[in-house]
Amino acid sequence: MSALWTAADAAAATSGEARGDWEATGLSIDSRSIAPGELFIALKDVRDGHDFVADALAKGACAALVSRVPEGCEEAPLLIVADVLEGLEALGRAGRARTKAKVAGVTGSVGKTSTKEMLRSTLSRQGKVHAAEKSFNNHWGVPLTLARMPVDADFAVIEIGMSNPGEIAPLARMARPDVAMITTVAPAHMAAFGSLEGIAREKASIFEGLEPGGVAVINGDLGTTPILRDAAEAAGAQIVTFGQSGDFGLGKVVLSEGQTVAQARLGDQPAMFKLTTPGTHFAMNALGALAVAQALGADTGLATADLTKWTPYEGRGAREEITTDPARAGGFLTLFDDSYNANPASMAASLEMLATTEPRDGIGRVRKGRRIAVIGDMLELGKGEKDLHAALAGLEAMEQIHTVHTVGPLAQALHDALPEDQRGHHAPDGAAMAKEVSRLVDAGDVVLVKASLGTGLARVVDAIRKMGQVGPN
Repeated sequence: MSALWTAADAAAATSGEARGDWEATGLSIDSRSIAPGELFIALKDVRDGHDFVADALAKGACAALVSRVPEGCEEAPLLIVADVLEGLEALGRAGRARTKAKVAGVTGSVGKTSTKEMLRSTLSRQGKVHAAEKSFNNHWGVPLTLARMPVDADFAVIEIGMSNPGEIAPLARMARPDVAMITTVAPAHMAAFGSLEGIAREKASIFEGLEPGGVAVINGDLGTTPILRDAAEAAGAQIVTFGQSGDFGLGKVVLSEGQTVAQARLGDQPAMFKLTTPGTHFAMNALGALAVAQALGADTGLATADLTKWTPYEGRGAREEITTDPARAGGFLTLFDDSYNANPASMAASLEMLATTEPRDGIGRVRKGRRIAVIGDMLELGKGEKDLHAALAGLEAMEQIHTVHTVGPLAQALHDALPEDQRGHHAPDGAAMAKEVSRLVDAGDVVLVKASLGTGLARVVDAIRKMGQVGPN
């Protein structure tokens, strides 16, 4: 594998001191999963990364980016800088500066990661695409993604997120996108921003990083669209809208078992595309991704066809068939794992996805298959958070859901608002719900698990996955 960074190049980029003549084939911030040849980045978080430098080097790291020499590493290959995070940021800026790739930046309250992955799929036949494998969208994730960018990349997709005011603009200026997209603006992190307008202004600050002559792709259906448009105009961007009546318009969307078929208008051209998972929200994200692809210079015909390659991944709505009883043929349920993130908009979209998926009758203890939702707290919604949880009971998709189990103190408001015949088990946390899940779901059911990450519903997902595993006698 060719070198991503040489010791000399990395030292020049960071104004650091390189010890040893090494070549890095990649970068890692985790000593547990580091691969031979990678440069270990000793960031300080819950633990100080300097404590793991020796372990990373023993596992084959070519060197370590540090701000001090760890004990026992006096003769080790190192890149010594004043501050490790600032050193990583410098590598990110240098990685962006040396590439000729067309760069897309993606932000939004919902759908950032899905849209990033859609762009990876739609661009992959048209050039070498670089994008983070995970949701690396924060103050260390963005520079890490940029620093990992191969010199010969043709396209790069950079996901940019935020939790507090003032976080997006610095990351956007680092990424310097040629095209910047805002998927949507919805109630998320309301505790930090206080209003949708505040969230919209923060999302719109991505345009501050646009390259001269860049393109702003914005959702045209929002109450806050004027805020986004004003920011794009202030940045001197060319504006492309997508939505029900945008430059890229979404027409009829048909949801069926395991797929979405959508009619659309791509500028002046009619189009139809298919996704291999149900969801109107996925169709909208796909439409925005096609607008970005065109702005990057890609062939939209190929991009439209290649949308079928995209599937959600773990924690983001991924669909799995889970065996519930290895001894019984056909004993399985369908699981939608959406346990990574949640706000009212994404919750409504996921419930719609559940409502359009057919359960299977006659294969479980309960002879009739059911649609079951396990819903946990949506965090950081600020004032009115309990009302927002209770309001989920009135969603149209809820009419198709057999039982709703709830997790957490905020989701208690949803539990109380549900009709008695739809009200399932309530648990204080994910660990408690995980202990009960085997009696609450059955073969033939379709089960959605959705909450904010901090609610801990990944434990519930894990418990469902283990239902069919045979333990020791």
